[in-house]
Amino acid sequence: MIRIAVTSQNFRTITAHAGKTRRFLVYEGEMGGGPAREVERVDLPKEMSFHEYHGEDHPMYAIDVLITGGAGQGIVRRLASRGVRVIATSETDPVSAVDAVLAGRDLPPAVPDDEHAKGHGHGGHGGPPTVKLK
Repeated sequence: MIRIAVTSQNFRTITAHAGKTRRFLVYEGEMGGGPAREVERVDLPKEMSFHEYHGEDHPMYAIDVLITGGAGQGIVRRLASRGVRVIATSETDPVSAVDAVLAGRDLPPAVPDDEHAKGHGHGGHGGPPTVKLK
């Protein structure tokens, strides 16, 4: 079983700025085993964004893959050190992106925004209930 989180500030589309994101859709599935299912919606307080939090026990350290519209290299390195693969994409549909990852298909690359293009390294509807962490 693989756990995939998607940065989604609106719980509908893939959003950018992984370091500042506080809302994530979490899916579980099997590589090559069909579509994933949404299992959780995470809504973190501001101090738990990757940009703000530097502790050892972030809830997103328990995932295998993070899909986002954009991430600085600092966040990518930090998550890689925890065994989390970061995929930055211009795809906007969370389900399509997760299904592509599970099928082993590449996603279209993210369109760099000004902040990430400069090398800045800082790093709802339906579905399961939202988990609000304090």
